[in-house]
Amino acid sequence: MLLVLGAASSVQAGASAAKSLFPELGPPGVVFLRLLFGAVALSVIARPVLRGRPWHELRLVVALGVVLVSMNVSFYESIDRLPLGIAVTVEFLGPLAVAIIGSRRRVDFLWVVLAAGGVALLAEGGGRGFHPLGLFLAALAGFFWALYIYLSVPIGKTYPGASGLAPAMVLGAVLIAPWGIVSAGHHLRDPQLLGAAAGVGLLSSALPWSLELEALRRLPTNVFGVVLSLEPAVAALAGFVFLHEHLRVRAWLAIALVVLASAGAALDVRRRPQAVDV
Repeated sequence: MLLVLGAASSVQAGASAAKSLFPELGPPGVVFLRLLFGAVALSVIARPVLRGRPWHELRLVVALGVVLVSMNVSFYESIDRLPLGIAVTVEFLGPLAVAIIGSRRRVDFLWVVLAAGGVALLAEGGGRGFHPLGLFLAALAGFFWALYIYLSVPIGKTYPGASGLAPAMVLGAVLIAPWGIVSAGHHLRDPQLLGAAAGVGLLSSALPWSLELEALRRLPTNVFGVVLSLEPAVAALAGFVFLHEHLRVRAWLAIALVVLASAGAALDVRRRPQAVDV
């Protein structure tokens, strides 16, 4: 359980560090460097081999690369407009939807109601820190996260470990490179900023992936899912500690509702794969 919490904390610390780089690099620039450095780290760990693989296997990597870059751009653009905890709460609706879609259990209706109540509280929160476009972008990131989860099943069966994720991140970095380079501009020559971006890549990709892999070897999948559902709360705490983002009571209640809904949905994992941070 500590490994899962460590992975969630690593991801949200990485997101906090990424947000602090937005004034110099812009969200597209941070996405580019995050995917680039994350791909390098995962490639060293996984050592993927794509040569000789048929097209139907390679297109899985292509699809995953497109989904990854879309998810990261949407999420980083959302946290440029929203507090981190709010953005992650809305984004988490993607994995929650994957866990519930196709269910015929009556109790899952309760999780839908709780999650909808949380989103309604956020949407009606108003005031400082609440941006309609930011909420939409966070929801869009959740949609792409749901696509990632669906793709993770055939990717996991076809490529061992992170040998499918690493080249997908390389492709994502290539796709975002023109936008990211324009966004970052001359700051790409700043070694301190590049070092910080490398840290974002490690905190957001290589380190949490390794921790979650070890956690899955030790935990039942449903327990893993329940602990991972705490991530919106972890994000809110990371935003408070690292970014000095102070949320209203209404926002904390919304986060609690979404966490409870996600934990409840994670208790039954017979239907769908689990969400994994990327």
